[in-house]
Amino acid sequence: MNLVVQQAINALSIGALYALLALGLAMVFSVMGLVNFAHGELITITGFAMLGFEALGLPMAAILPLGVLVSTLAAVLMERVAFRPVRGAPGTTMLLTSFGVSIVIQNFFLLTVEPKPRAVGTPAWFRTRISVGSLTIQTLQILTALATVAALLVLVLVLRRTTTGLAMRAAAERFDVVRLMGIRADRVVTAAFAVSGFLAGIAAVFIISKRGAVDPFMGFIPVIKAFVATVLGGFGSLPGAVIGGLFLGVIEVTLDVYLGPSLEGFRDAFVFLVVGGLLVIRPQGLLGVRARVTT
Repeated sequence: MNLVVQQAINALSIGALYALLALGLAMVFSVMGLVNFAHGELITITGFAMLGFEALGLPMAAILPLGVLVSTLAAVLMERVAFRPVRGAPGTTMLLTSFGVSIVIQNFFLLTVEPKPRAVGTPAWFRTRISVGSLTIQTLQILTALATVAALLVLVLVLRRTTTGLAMRAAAERFDVVRLMGIRADRVVTAAFAVSGFLAGIAAVFIISKRGAVDPFMGFIPVIKAFVATVLGGFGSLPGAVIGGLFLGVIEVTLDVYLGPSLEGFRDAFVFLVVGGLLVIRPQGLLGVRARVTT
């Protein structure tokens, strides 16, 4: 029983990270119909920003929020420079643009920093462990879950209680109608990117705390996992993104438990196999709506 509870805690911690990233992807997709694969580079930007602030001698209490702020501003700048000029283009053009932005950012850090991982400091109490009976819980796991819940609650309040949030919810349903009602499209899209950057920045802090180092390619795998979680939950569904992220964390931890050492390196392959099987049964995702095809 203790093993089950321990693994459930691990699954919640991993799934919470995927949920944060998947929610940022779903937020942009629901407003613009864009799958932003450059979303993972916000993690890289946050990491190198934290490294730079550390080099300046700033205290850790200032480095963490500044890292999240840099991620938020980078997402807004990304939308203004790269995605706004192609907003009315076909979805394929915007998708290729996101890949282009990702490659540009990766190569920028390759040329200006170095490809090797560089150690970055994180609060020492992130790595402390709390023992409850025979269970061992890392402080980082607790903080990850709490930060995810807090971010989701704030997001719900923003979407339900603010004018910009209501405009974003309306844009997720019918973007063209929102523009006809006199709401500025630029403001809605910028807000969606700012929220996605904020969520990516929070996730980046915890990812970097687990890794202990940053490198130019560190955002690639997390954004792929977040994309899978978004698809699993149902593209365009914000609750689905959260459920998909948590469910993906459960799948990964379960496979970690049952796969032997000889198959441990194939864990991600088995994860995608399980997700593919689930999508065959329910192609619209866990909370998605099946599209109606008329003839």
